[in-house]
Amino acid sequence: MWNSIVRHHIRTVVIVTLVVNLLVVALSFIPGYVGELPEWITRLPLFNAVMNSLTFIFLLGALLAIINGNVKIHRRFIYSAFITTTFFLVSYVTFHFMAESTPYGGEGFIAGFYYFILITHIVLAAIIVPLALMSFFTGFKDMRPKHRKWVRWTMPMWLYVSFTGVLVYVMISPYYSF
Repeated sequence: MWNSIVRHHIRTVVIVTLVVNLLVVALSFIPGYVGELPEWITRLPLFNAVMNSLTFIFLLGALLAIINGNVKIHRRFIYSAFITTTFFLVSYVTFHFMAESTPYGGEGFIAGFYYFILITHIVLAAIIVPLALMSFFTGFKDMRPKHRKWVRWTMPMWLYVSFTGVLVYVMISPYYSF
């Protein structure tokens, strides 16, 4: 199966991108769980922030490794970033399936800053799915010229998305009501 996924990586990227992004959008329209949330659900936003933090660290490690010409270490950091991102995605989907959205309670400049960060984070998170996957597959298949073209855009966006994911959590967490 893995060989088929790799051989048809463009089809894989399109399917995974559509599934992930449509699932996240669909969660916006599904009403949250009625009643008191299980305690483990209330811990998921913190878990998400930890996974985003680890992803950010792994991406920085991957960047430093490749700058220093260490492809083996670069790959390990990228695989780690994909693992933490996958854990984040599963946790994020689980949380947003169960919990209602939390409104931001700040005012003035800080509210404008929060919404700017949130909106750019959401838009780039949707865009990063196909970019990260194309970067992964072109790297995995050792298509270096194409890989470099993809990661020129992917790496800064993915770093931004993982960092702002933590920032959004820090800013919204005081307003959680569970």
